[in-house]
Amino acid sequence: MTDTPARMLRLLSLLQTPRDWSGTELAERLAVTTRTIRRDVDRLRELGYPVEATMGSVGGYRLVAGKALPPLLLDDEEAVAIAVGLRAAAGSAVDGIEEASLRALTKLEQVLPPRLRYRVGALGGAVVTMTGGGPRVDPATLTALAGAIAHHERVRFAYTAGDGAETSRHAEPQRLVASGRRWYLVAWDLAREDWRIFRVDRLAGVTATGARSAPRPLPGADAAEFVESKLRDLWPLAAAVVDFDAPADVVRSRLGQAPGEVDPLPDGTSRWRVEADRVDWMAVRLLMLDLPFHVRSPQALIDRLRTFGERARDGTA
Repeated sequence: MTDTPARMLRLLSLLQTPRDWSGTELAERLAVTTRTIRRDVDRLRELGYPVEATMGSVGGYRLVAGKALPPLLLDDEEAVAIAVGLRAAAGSAVDGIEEASLRALTKLEQVLPPRLRYRVGALGGAVVTMTGGGPRVDPATLTALAGAIAHHERVRFAYTAGDGAETSRHAEPQRLVASGRRWYLVAWDLAREDWRIFRVDRLAGVTATGARSAPRPLPGADAAEFVESKLRDLWPLAAAVVDFDAPADVVRSRLGQAPGEVDPLPDGTSRWRVEADRVDWMAVRLLMLDLPFHVRSPQALIDRLRTFGERARDGTA
C-alpha cells in the first residue's frame, strides 16, 4: 500500500482491534515492510495515539489508553450502533447525560458518509424516545459505584428508603442493574451481613473507603435475576380471574400485549387469568377495555373497582 495517509488510517483501524499485532502481521496486511510499520507507528505516536510495543516472541503492537482522546476509526456497523446508542441515551434516566449525548451525536453525524447519515437519519425519524417519568440518577454516583465495583472496593453512602427513613450504609458493591428507567445497586451490606439492593437515585455521598474485598458469588443466576426476585418480593403477584361477555379473540385483541391467558368458555364468553403486581393497574386496564366483565377474584380488585366507581360517580354528579 503506497498511499501513506490511507495506509496510516488502515493501520490505525487494525490497532483499534483489542489484540496484539506483530510487526510481521501488520506488514503482510498492509503489503509493506516491517521497517515501514515501525515508521508509521512512530507517526501515530506523534499524532497522540498511544501505541504500545510489547517485547518477546509473541510481542507486537497495540493501542492502549492514553491521557487524551484521539479520533477513533469506526466501521459502518459500529458508527450506526453508536448513533443508535446516543439517541437512546438522550432519553436516559441518568441526569445531565442528554445534552452530552446530543453533542456527541451531532459531532458523529457531521462526519458520517452520506450512506450512513441516511440510515441514522431514517432511524431517528422513525423512533421516538420517551423521556418523561422515572427518577433521575447522578452520573457521578454511577461512576463512583462502577469504579468501586471494578476495583472490589468498599463504599459508604447515605440511603433514603421508600418510607423516608435515612440510614448510613457500609457495603461491598457488586453490580449495577438498569431496569426500565431505574438503576439498582446489588451489594453486600457489611452491617447486616446479607445481600441488598439499593435504588441508586436514593443514594447520596458515595465514598470509596480504600478497603478492598474479595469478589463474592452473586446471589441467584446473576445480578439482574436477583433484582427481579427482590422486586417481586416487595410487590407480590396476585392471581386474578375475570370473565368477559365477549369471545376470546375479541378479548385478546383488546388486551394486546398484556400478560395472562384468555380461554374461551362453552357459552361463547371468555375468561382471563393473569398475575399482576398492582391491583390499581388491573382495575384501570379492565375499565379501558370497554367490554362487559365480571371479576371472580381477587377481592382486592373488586374493592378497588368499586372505589373507582364511587369516585367516578361523585365526580360526575
